[in-house]
Order: sequence, then structure tokens, then C-alpha cells
Amino acid sequence: MSHRPENIHLDNWRESPYNHWALHHVRELIPTANIRSNSSNISALSRTGSPLSDMTFEGVAGQPQPLEAVLSETWTDALCVMQGDSIVHEWYAPHYDGVEPHILFSVSKSVTGALAGVLVEGGRLAVDEAVTTYIPEAAGSGFGDCSVQQVLDMQAGLDFTEIYTGGNAQFHRYRAATGWNYPAPGELPGDLRSFLVSIGHSGTPHGHTHLYMSPNSDMLGLILESASGERFSDLVSRHFWQPMGAEADAYVTVDPKGAPRAAGGICVRPRDLARFGRTMCNGGRFNGKQIVPERWVEDCLTAGSREAWQRGDMIELVPHGKYRNQWYQTGNASGTFFALGIHGQWIYGDPAAEVVIIKFSSQPDPFNDALNVLNLRLFSSITQALM
Repeated sequence: MSHRPENIHLDNWRESPYNHWALHHVRELIPTANIRSNSSNISALSRTGSPLSDMTFEGVAGQPQPLEAVLSETWTDALCVMQGDSIVHEWYAPHYDGVEPHILFSVSKSVTGALAGVLVEGGRLAVDEAVTTYIPEAAGSGFGDCSVQQVLDMQAGLDFTEIYTGGNAQFHRYRAATGWNYPAPGELPGDLRSFLVSIGHSGTPHGHTHLYMSPNSDMLGLILESASGERFSDLVSRHFWQPMGAEADAYVTVDPKGAPRAAGGICVRPRDLARFGRTMCNGGRFNGKQIVPERWVEDCLTAGSREAWQRGDMIELVPHGKYRNQWYQTGNASGTFFALGIHGQWIYGDPAAEVVIIKFSSQPDPFNDALNVLNLRLFSSITQALM
């Protein structure tokens, strides 16, 4: 689908069939801020062959299927597999050529979490400080007595429900405040910062339970801007995209006042996300540089509270996992980790096998538990095939 669909608008752009076009044309629908690359420092990616095209993998119906068939039936837009510093397999859907930046949705959270580590290493951010140290107007809100680390780990006790479909008025106000939806009739669009500091406390103690709530990550984006004195888009450009040698500019959606959608609005090319995934899988190093501090990468991939995860709302996805600094850990022997976004966006990394898998999708449903589990099995099978 190369042309803009008729009748596409802010209240349907994430729905099928519109999302086949919209997820890689986001800047034509929503205001954005550019994440600049450096055309004089593009890191070359070598290419080697793999047996994946000739192999079969579990499909949606549970039967063995060629890889391309599995990708098609799981609404895949792009698949990029790296082993070491080489691309070993790429696949693109007929409607997406990998050139236009594709939205990451909540994989953006993991980029934001890695960026926090850069500021911590530079002494500009302290994770044991209160949110109000950086966002004073959060006093009296659900974030008021919460630490930055609890925000990073999604252990803030917020009076908020993450629900993507249906008529949840609070979630609709949230989306409208980010510029992603039209406001409800009779309501003003608002802005992200004002919405975040309006969220109350749920009564659950901070630090007790992992509860998936995107406002944590959007608050984190504001904290990073406050701690650094720089725009979020410029931070990602200076610390990640340019030193990493990204091949193209990325961008992030912004609200009516320019606040970044750090929880879900980053849009990038598949190969550049593969570069970033390889960075996390390689102790924070890529393109001959330490991009993400090694200590922070280790913390993201090994630390965190298993008890908070066990008490949380996503235990069925990864029963033995943990969540740390906006990254998921599977808890398996290989130290496998991942980042996950609605409609089927993924970074999957296996440090032991040095395999990184990027998957962009345009699934009709925002969140599909069965597909998430199937994708994790697919990624594990791909990794095993390359070992």
C-alpha cells in the first residue's frame, strides 16, 4: 500500500487496514521531532547467508510452515536477523520496503530506558531520586512520592488502566494528550505533561508490583529532558543514532507543546533498530564505540525484582522473567531479553548466540497474547537454527 488510504484519520490510523500504511508514515499524521543521523559516519553492515529460507517454523495453526509463510500470517512488515555484526536474513512485506521509518510503539520504551543509563553514567540523572526532583509539578500526583528507578521498572502505583480498545475515557484522554487521537467531543486536546501529573495514586505501594503502564515511560522522557536540559530527540541523536552510525534519520512523535512520546512514538528503519539491538547484545558497544554504558546494559539484562514481576500483570508472557529499566528478561540460561510494542514490534536478543532479531508488524489487534508467545517461540527457533 504505497498511497495514503482514503478516510484515514487520528482515530483509526492504528486499525487494519489503515495501519499497513500508517505505521511507516506516522509523520504525515502526527507532529514529530527529528532524530538526526550522520551521513558521514554510517556503520557498514556485512551480509552472510543463512539456512532460514529453507527451514520450517511453527505457524499460527501450530503446523510447520516456511519462514516467509509464518511472517505473512503474523502480519509482519519487516524481519531483520543479525548474528554478530552481520545481517544473516532480511524479509520485507510487499507494502513496506524498509526505507521509511516504522513506528516502534512500546519498543520506544526500551530505547528510552537505555538513554537513562547514559545520563546516569554522566552524572546527570540519579535513579534513587524522587520524580519530583526533576518534575516538581508531579507533587501530589501518583508520581509524587515515586523514585525514578520505580518509574524505570514500571513499579509505580498509579491510578491508571492500560487498555487499547473500548471506551476507556482516561486512556482516550491520554492518547489525545499525546496527539495520537482526536479529543472526545466537548473536550480540549490537552498536553502530555498536564495529563501525567493529573494521574492519581492507586493505593498499591510503589515498588511492590510490576504493572504495565505507558505513562511511566512518558514521564521518564520528561525526566530525561529535565535532567539533561536537552530535547529527547537531540539526546537520542547525539548519544545513539550518530555514534552508532545509523543509516538514516529517525523521528519521535510530539504532543502539541513539543513533549516527546518516549513511551511509543519513536520511528526508525529496521536496520537501524538492528544496530541498536546489537549494541544491547554486545555490552553496549557498536561501531567501535561504547554507546550504552556497560554497567547499565548489565543492569538492564540481569537485575530487577522477580517478586514484583511475579505479582504483576504480564507473568503469563514470561513466567520466569523480570523487567528492568524498560527491558524484558526471559530468565532463560542464555540471558535472552526483548523489547515489545503493540501491533507486533520487537527487539529480541540472545547474548550467548550473538543473535538479534528485529520484527516490525501491523497486527490488527494491539496486543495478542497468543501471537506474542508464538513470536517468542519463532525467535527462539531462529536462534537455535543459527547456532
